Amino acid sequence: MQSNLRTKLIQLFAEADGEFLSGQKISEELGCSRTAVWKHIEELRKAGYELEAVRKIGYKMKKKPDKISENEIRFGLKTEKMGQVIYFKDSVSSTQKIAHELANNGSPEGTIIVADQQTEGRGRMARVWHSPAGNGIWMSLILRPAIPVQKTPQLTLLAAVAIVQAIEEQTGISPEIKWPNDILVNGKKTVGILTELQAEADQVHSVITGIGINVNQVASDFPDDLKETATSLRIVSGKKIDRAALIQTILLTFEKRYQDYTRHGFQPIKLLWESYALTLNRRLTARTLNGTFHGKSLGIDDEGVLLLETSEGIKRIYSADIDISS
Repeated sequence: MQSNLRTKLIQLFAEADGEFLSGQKISEELGCSRTAVWKHIEELRKAGYELEAVRKIGYKMKKKPDKISENEIRFGLKTEKMGQVIYFKDSVSSTQKIAHELANNGSPEGTIIVADQQTEGRGRMARVWHSPAGNGIWMSLILRPAIPVQKTPQLTLLAAVAIVQAIEEQTGISPEIKWPNDILVNGKKTVGILTELQAEADQVHSVITGIGINVNQVASDFPDDLKETATSLRIVSGKKIDRAALIQTILLTFEKRYQDYTRHGFQPIKLLWESYALTLNRRLTARTLNGTFHGKSLGIDDEGVLLLETSEGIKRIYSADIDISS
């Protein structure tokens, strides 16, 4: 009962959006005495919330602790669908694994699975994704798009656009997209996106979009083999980022781009993607299952396939590891 009242108190502060709440109003909303309100305020302070109290005016939340929880994500979330169903765990093997199970059991579109830590985080081609506790965003999003199977790779590009826009809005940092699924800041990897399907030959049941973001790591948090190639939003910006607020912004931005996509098709997403693309008009090496190709990137086609101008003509690259020539 006490934790439910504190949860409701946090929600009241979130809805107040930085304005003062009188002790009387809090008392009425929670259905408890003014003395009990004061005790709940003190409990929030012990939990890391910074609250200002002004006599005869009330209380105002100035700062939340840097933690992720279902409540932290839910309160202040402005979406209609994305993130309205939340599964949060302190530690999981992989949010993708849980998302697949939930999707199989009928979880609705927009369901998110978020963990503070992953012990078996993975990227493309079953590569390990370093997912320590306390400083990153490790989440998976369940989508149920009414599109043909061959169009599902477009959703990776849509996710990249939405995440770049959210990071720009929340931090002022301007990331770039490396085809197909990496987001880089100052040439170093900051975000990875993993898109997986549950489908039959002619029908998509669900698309699971995994998102891993290096948010508040400092340089010493990265393993030695990643220090030269990875960075975090904190390293770049010089300040700690509110992870729950960034998740909220990502979900809202994703919802807007997803609505654009369902109403107008891939073209608006394609134009946005190319405006953020690190690889456009650059010389690339594309390592595919069918061989290695060198050439100049011409961008992506209307399906999201990379177009590479080689000495043998234009190659359509569906899946590859990309190296950018200096």
